[in-house]
Order: sequence, then structure tokens, then C-alpha cells
Amino acid sequence: MEDKRQMQMNEKNSQDKREVRRRRRVRNQVISYLVLILFILLMALGIVLGVRQLTAGRQENQEEEQEDSLERIDDLLGMEESLQTPEPTPEVVEQTPEQKLDEIVNAGIEVMPLEDKVAGLFIVTPEAITGVDTAVKAGEGTRDALFHYPVGGIIYFGKNMQSEEQLREMLGNTSLYAKYPLFLAVDEEGGSVSRVADAGIGPKVDSASAIGAAQDTNGAYQAGTVIGTKLYELGFNLDFAPVADVASVPDGIMADRSYGADAQLAGAMAAAMAEGLKSQGIVSCLKHFPGIGSTSQDPHTGLSVTDRTEEQFRSEEFIAFKAGIDAGVQMVMIGHISAPGLTGDNEPCIFSERVVTDILREELGFDGVVITDALNMAAVSEYHTADEAAILALKAGCDMLLMPEDYETAYNGVLQAVRDGIISEERINDSLRRIYRIKYADKVQ
Repeated sequence: MEDKRQMQMNEKNSQDKREVRRRRRVRNQVISYLVLILFILLMALGIVLGVRQLTAGRQENQEEEQEDSLERIDDLLGMEESLQTPEPTPEVVEQTPEQKLDEIVNAGIEVMPLEDKVAGLFIVTPEAITGVDTAVKAGEGTRDALFHYPVGGIIYFGKNMQSEEQLREMLGNTSLYAKYPLFLAVDEEGGSVSRVADAGIGPKVDSASAIGAAQDTNGAYQAGTVIGTKLYELGFNLDFAPVADVASVPDGIMADRSYGADAQLAGAMAAAMAEGLKSQGIVSCLKHFPGIGSTSQDPHTGLSVTDRTEEQFRSEEFIAFKAGIDAGVQMVMIGHISAPGLTGDNEPCIFSERVVTDILREELGFDGVVITDALNMAAVSEYHTADEAAILALKAGCDMLLMPEDYETAYNGVLQAVRDGIISEERINDSLRRIYRIKYADKVQ
């Protein structure tokens, strides 16, 4: 029994010794691994330090080279400065009101679709776009019409005027419904052509012939002020007046509507009335270039022709219109008169590039809006369709088209002409710039 216990003890001691030896081996292995790892880390650190030292050396060399280059550049600049005087720093130039206006106008035109651009060349009656027989209010029909046909302006006649309150409300709503600023226009010359006064809404003003007979330009100015005050109160912004035609024949169609037969006096009177309108915030329109006072034929009923020579026009009619242009009139209406002495043919002057562009714009220096007389007059409508007349007038240099015989036909015709390249879009843009320079003039100080 004792021997067996001794054997067990010996066996246990042997196991303990083996376990001690095993643990020693494991410890030695761990130490070896740690030493190896430490050696590797030291090697890596040495490599990194070596690379940094090399890089630092290269960087120092590069910096030295850069410094040398900069010194050479400085030397060259120093030599150049010794030969050249440095230019002063440009001053910031503030925009003039004219430049600001151009910027506003161009920005507005740039975003307009072609369809709206073309529509903006027309001034029509409210009936032409709404389809009603007589427009006396502006409601949903007007809103829809101006959305589909954003015309440049609307002209009103006596039949559209029932009372001051009704007219003011109609004009106000129309302006409110428009996508773009509108010309709200009327013929209010005084005398026999007084749409507002004849409707019992505004004051009656003497005819141009009566004012001209007094030979006092202050009378014409006061007439413009009186008319302009009432038109502005009602909501109008454009008056197709004054007349600058010279009544060169006693029985002419303009005998009562002209300031007289003296070109100098007629021009001074027209300029004075335009100043009166302007003083009340109303745009004026000088009419009817090149002058229709030498004929007794009414263009409303047929072609009116004058036998006046170019020299006669230059010595009389052009003098009267030039006075109004020099006074700052912003719009001129071209008449339907046929003047072979100027144009070389029997076509109405609205279709003559020589009259509209060569004479009115270039010779007389007019840079505002050129508008046709009403295109539904027989002098035009008996010889040309609505689209033909509109296209011919634009090609001659007119900017705006007044009352075509059929608005949709004229509008679609011009639109197609632009799409086909017969009229360039830039040509349309030129007209719109002139139009919107008037409409946006109050946007700049």
C-alpha cells in the first residue's frame, strides 16, 4: 500500500516538472516573438527616418531652386518696371440711367418667347382679341385674351366709354391682367377728334386749327396739359396726338386738325402740345409722317395720293416733324398717304423703307417707336391682306402695327415670317427695345 502511494507521488512530481518545462518553452517563444516584432519596428522606423531625411533634402533643394527662380523673376520685373510706367487701377464706373434702362429692357426681352415678342408689336381694339361686339368692361374674357395674345397695347374708342367710373375700372383691370406692360391708348387731339371728351368724361379742348390761329404755343401746351391730366386720371398712358401735318391745301382732310399752313408754326405747336402731355405722364405720338395735309382724299375710304415733290416735303412737312422730334417725342405715326415724289411708287408710305428708315430715322434722327396708322383703313385693306400689310410695314422699318383688319391673321403671318427667316428675330428684338424703353422708362431714376 505504501509502495503504491509512493509511486503516485513520483508520478505527480514528474507531471509537475513537465508542466514547468512546457510553460518555460511557451514563455521563451513569446519573448522571441516580441523581440522579432521590436526588431521589425525598429527597422521600419529607421526606413521612415531615412526617407524623411532624403525628402527634406530634396525639398530644401527645391526651395532653394524656387527662391533662385523668384529672384530672377523679381529681377526681370524690376527691369521692366524701370522701363514702363505701371498702369493705374481702373476706377469703377457707375451705370448711367440710360445704361440701367438698356439692361432692364434687354433682360426682359431675353426671356420672352417668340410668340409673345410678335404679339407685343400690335396695338389693337379690345374687341379684336376678346371677340365681343363692344367691350365696356375687363373681366375673365379680357384676362384670357391677354394671356393668349399678350399684345403691346389696346386702343379705345367712344363706344368703349360709358362713364368715368366704368372707364377707369376697365383700364385698371386691363392693366392688371396683362403679362407685360401695356400701352393703353386713345385718340384725343382736341376739336373733332376727342374720344373721351365726346363721351362726356373729359374736358373739351379747342381744335388744333383754332389754337394755331392764335399763334401762341402756350395755348398748345395748355391743351396738352388739360388732356394729359384727364387721361392720366383715367388710366391711359398713350395719346395718339399731336398732329404735325401741315395744312397746305384749303380743302385738305387735315384742315381742322392741323395747326395751320405754316410749317414752322405747326412744328412749334405740335412740340408744345407734346410737352404738355408729357408733363402729365402721357406718351405722345406725332402724326401722320411724312404729312397728309396736302390731300383731300381720306385714307379711311380709299388710297390718298399727293403730288408734292421731295423738295416741297423737305421745305415744309419735314420741318414741322423735326420740331417735334427735337422736342423729344417718343413715337411717330406713319400715314397711309401715297407720295410718289418720295417713294417712287404708289404704295402707302408705311410700306416704304426710304420714308420710314432712310428719311425718318437716319435723316431726321428719330430713334423712338414708329407705328403705322390703322391698318384696317381702306387705303391698305383694299390692296393687301392683314398678314401681307403687317409684314411689309415691319420690313420697311415700322416697330408697331396698329389695328390690323384681322388681328389673328396678321399675328400668325408675322410669326410665320420670323420662323421662315423672312423677318429676323433680331429685327423684332430691335423694335421691342424701342417699345420697352418707353414702357420701362419709369423703372430708372
